[in-house]
Amino acid sequence: MVVIPALLSWLWSQISHCWNNFTVLFISLILLALALLLDYVKRRKTCSRYPPGPTPLPFIGNLLELDTNDLHNSILRLAEKFGPIFLIQLGWQNVVILNGFQVIKEALGPKAENFIDRPSLPLLSLMGHGTKCEGIFLATCKNGWREQRRFCLSTLKNLGMGKKTLGKTVGEEAMYLSAEFKSQEGFPFDPHDLIYNAVGNIICTLTFGYRFEYHNKNYLKLMRLIEEIMKGATKILPQIMSTISWLSYIPGPQQKFKKDCHDFCTIVKEIVNEHKKNRDPIIPRDFIDAFLEEIEKAKGNPKTSFNEQNLTQILLDLFAAGSVTTASTLLWGLLAMVLHPEVQKRVHEEIDTVIGRVKLPTMEDRSNMPYTTAVIHEIQRWADIVPVTFPYMTHKDTEVGGFVIPKETIVTTHLSAVLKDETIWAKPHEFYPEHFLDADGQFLKREAFLPFSAGHHVCIGESLAKMEIFIFFITLMQHFTFCIPENSPRPSEKRIFALIASPLPFQICAFPR
Repeated sequence: MVVIPALLSWLWSQISHCWNNFTVLFISLILLALALLLDYVKRRKTCSRYPPGPTPLPFIGNLLELDTNDLHNSILRLAEKFGPIFLIQLGWQNVVILNGFQVIKEALGPKAENFIDRPSLPLLSLMGHGTKCEGIFLATCKNGWREQRRFCLSTLKNLGMGKKTLGKTVGEEAMYLSAEFKSQEGFPFDPHDLIYNAVGNIICTLTFGYRFEYHNKNYLKLMRLIEEIMKGATKILPQIMSTISWLSYIPGPQQKFKKDCHDFCTIVKEIVNEHKKNRDPIIPRDFIDAFLEEIEKAKGNPKTSFNEQNLTQILLDLFAAGSVTTASTLLWGLLAMVLHPEVQKRVHEEIDTVIGRVKLPTMEDRSNMPYTTAVIHEIQRWADIVPVTFPYMTHKDTEVGGFVIPKETIVTTHLSAVLKDETIWAKPHEFYPEHFLDADGQFLKREAFLPFSAGHHVCIGESLAKMEIFIFFITLMQHFTFCIPENSPRPSEKRIFALIASPLPFQICAFPR
């Protein structure tokens, strides 16, 4: 009789155990169903005229569709399948990508005002900045974008952007760069660091008021940090991690990004503090002086975007957009010359005829150099260094290409699809200077040439970049013949994407002419 109660007790324990397992499973299934329902509600499209796009996965959306190391081709594959306007989802965030000249022209031409704002990017929290410290390129309209864009444009113009005085400064720096190239004595070398140091010095002159020697340790660290920050910003993981603030504190690649931003700000703050000690409040020497004066004027104004934290963010923006882009373009230019010696020969001939080998080039020389001007434009088109622009955000429902892009949707333009549009360019995937020459060999402007983007967010340093690319390129071509080192393989035309598309490391020989 004792066995029966024991058996019943055992049976009951087994039933209870199974019931508990069933309960846990049942609750888990309910929670999963609720999560999937929430995900469905978040993704539900309320407009029948939404752009098409790939089916998103629960919770992560279409993140796996994009390869940050090959972003251009990821987008190109999606455009081939879904058309020039398509929608992807990053998590629960809708993102519309515009491809092709006609579509982008429609959006950033007559409808540019609808794409004037920027979304609030969680990436900024990793930089250690608050809502009033968004710089200029990532700033939203409500957080000082208009105010800072006006200030940056007027200040850079006052400091010589687009004027002959700055052209002389660029010319002098180009001669320092030429001296460094000459010191290589014809042996193979990688031009990357020298090009970056030379171009970076132009931004230093405008922002800090002075240039650095190429071997200055602080300067080399500053330029290295800018490149590392650009690389870190391209990684999806730090951006995902920063969407939930506490996740930014756990170990991961986002920690290196945070440290690089902190180290950059530390160097810049030391330079700002030096300016605060000895600046002239009447005549600003440089960008920092001018910004510090605006901070003084804005004291007591709670809505101002003029503060020291924002100054460091804007300086980072100026270095990233003003040095990395131009330096990368010049590297692509040198690569094009060694890959196409017949083009290099024609450029040499035109320079010798128009300028000679002694006179410093100026922007006024462009009108007399149609072939070289065409080559420089083709370098920019072929290099395609900004394949995808920083994101915009619509401030009202907008129709583009027959589709409706709802209010507060993130939108980005795929500039590669413009600069390599097969309906516009004769040889879109080849280096072909004749894209910018007419039948008489004169320079031909092309409407689809948009390396600096378009609309209200067109690059503020466009005139500076054009001046630097022209003067640096012409000066180097005046003084050197470039070639692939003997017994070396042909350099690759593949790209490294870190917000900016740069060529793979390559070596050249520079022989004085």
